[in-house]
Amino acid sequence: MADTVVGSTSHPHAADDPNRRDFIHIAAGAATVGAVVGIGWPFIDQMNPSGDVLALASIEFDLTKVPPGQQVVLKWRGKPLFVRNRTEAEIAKARADDNANMPDPQADADRVKDGKAQWMVLIGTCTHLGCVPTFGGGEYGGWFCPCHGSHYDTSGRIRKGPAPRNLEVPEYTFLSDTSVRVG
Repeated sequence: MADTVVGSTSHPHAADDPNRRDFIHIAAGAATVGAVVGIGWPFIDQMNPSGDVLALASIEFDLTKVPPGQQVVLKWRGKPLFVRNRTEAEIAKARADDNANMPDPQADADRVKDGKAQWMVLIGTCTHLGCVPTFGGGEYGGWFCPCHGSHYDTSGRIRKGPAPRNLEVPEYTFLSDTSVRVG
């Protein structure tokens, strides 16, 4: 009778079989990665913008609500947005001042869309400290920031005061002659 050794490793599925050991390591690693992703995903997902912020990513506006020489102030991405229907006199004054000495020189034509010079669309925060300028004050007939005395012309260009840059022109597109989409 042959001697039988207890704990013999001659069985093909023994614990020290390299193929079985590799499978167990791979399966345990895959389960660990799955658990880390499952636990970590809610933390990563909460960094996405909320629904109310996504809703404000772009805004459409009916331009027929703004008569010539007037503006509306909308809220867009948490900032005031000026949509102004400029008069012919405001456009002429802005274009006449294209070559004036300015801290942030820019031609009026570069700040409006071709064929739509009467529509001035600007982010309504002063580039000095983020105050909201008002229209009709100041020395240049445009916007005036009463907090620190920045004067902007009818094209939203800084002309005098501590503001370093012009009022920002956001990305916008005319959907029709009476509608604009900002953002």
